[in-house]
Amino acid sequence: MELRKSLEAERGLFLAEGEKVIRRAIGAGYPIRSVLTTRRWLPSLSDVLGDALVYVASDEIVAGIAGFQVHRGALASMERLPLPSVGTLLKGGARRLLVLEDLVDHSNVGAIFRSAAALGVDGIILSPRCADPLYRRAVKVSMGAVFSIPYARLDDWFDGLAQLREAGYQTLALTPDQAAVPMDEVILADRVALLLGAEGDGLSSHWLEEADQAVCIPMSATAMAAGVDSLNVVAAAAIACHGLMRAK
Repeated sequence: MELRKSLEAERGLFLAEGEKVIRRAIGAGYPIRSVLTTRRWLPSLSDVLGDALVYVASDEIVAGIAGFQVHRGALASMERLPLPSVGTLLKGGARRLLVLEDLVDHSNVGAIFRSAAALGVDGIILSPRCADPLYRRAVKVSMGAVFSIPYARLDDWFDGLAQLREAGYQTLALTPDQAAVPMDEVILADRVALLLGAEGDGLSSHWLEEADQAVCIPMSATAMAAGVDSLNVVAAAAIACHGLMRAK
């Protein structure tokens, strides 16, 4: 798996699984290289495959080649598009951004992309160590939402937030600390970037200190007393995105 993760990005490809995801990738302009499918699923994709190389095999052979049961009937090898720079993304008129710091779980990254796209966030910026949104698991969990929202990756983690400030963004650091300002009480600027930290540890102390303001999602006092003091990063991201969009 580690080899595949490195080779996919290095060779400019990614895998899309299932008819809906493959269609969304093609619709977003990603060129298709080849497809592995079964005879039962081929008719449902024939209208979008064009001149792509298609391998048709039995369900058993496809599962053996892929290494897992392909419930959605098809795997496509797709070509990546050039990733825009952070500067290009910031100049594109985005008013609401998410900035993900060191989220390494591909399922979490995919789920956050899906929430951000569904709620109207304009773009996502990734720290250098964030998981690849085009890794198969991230694409699958997002249901192809990774193709519908622009994203870029920071070159410099330490000074990355300075670039946002220079572009006029208010930076809000989401934290479980209940002493922070509740998300729904924050006065939002015209341009806002919401910072989300890694699974478990949350945002680094450096980014917390660099942000303009720390914000939180208020927890139930009863739940807090019982030891439930935070949400997982995906649930927190969805709630925070909803709050982020209230004054757009």
